[in-house]
Amino acid sequence: MSRVSRDASETEVSTAPAWPPVWVRPAALVLAVLGLADSVYLTYEHYTGSRTLACSSGGLFNCHAVTTSDYSYLPPGSGIPVALLGLLFFVGMTALCLPQMWGRSRTLDRMRLVGLAVGVLMVLWLVYAELFRLGQICPYCTGVHVITVVLFGLVAVVEALRPLPVEL
Repeated sequence: MSRVSRDASETEVSTAPAWPPVWVRPAALVLAVLGLADSVYLTYEHYTGSRTLACSSGGLFNCHAVTTSDYSYLPPGSGIPVALLGLLFFVGMTALCLPQMWGRSRTLDRMRLVGLAVGVLMVLWLVYAELFRLGQICPYCTGVHVITVVLFGLVAVVEALRPLPVEL
């Protein structure tokens, strides 16, 4: 703590670092918006029959095969598109990553972290399905996967480094 003198009286001023660091809020928001944009595109493609996917349709990289497979639904073969779940996920994450939402309440901070942990588990399942069940990869899906993992890593590190509350 540093001490500041005013009018012959001394006042203590806290020099604790701001939480989270200044760069975290815009970085998290940019990642969430990029994930939202990618998931909007994938959802659009799902509902239009994947007619405009700008991706090769042969070999290892085959967006059409991935986005129209049974694994593009959760659970596989059901009527719930993974693309729509991703869109809903990133709508929520974008809201939780708005600058004014950080540190507003521990509940919101925990929701952000737990939501991203669930997102990473989903990513692990989808990557498994792409690599070992389908044998093909969708670069747009991979973009969502990478963004989810990076955003989780950022939020997890920030939460782990959160200063403990000071008791007086």
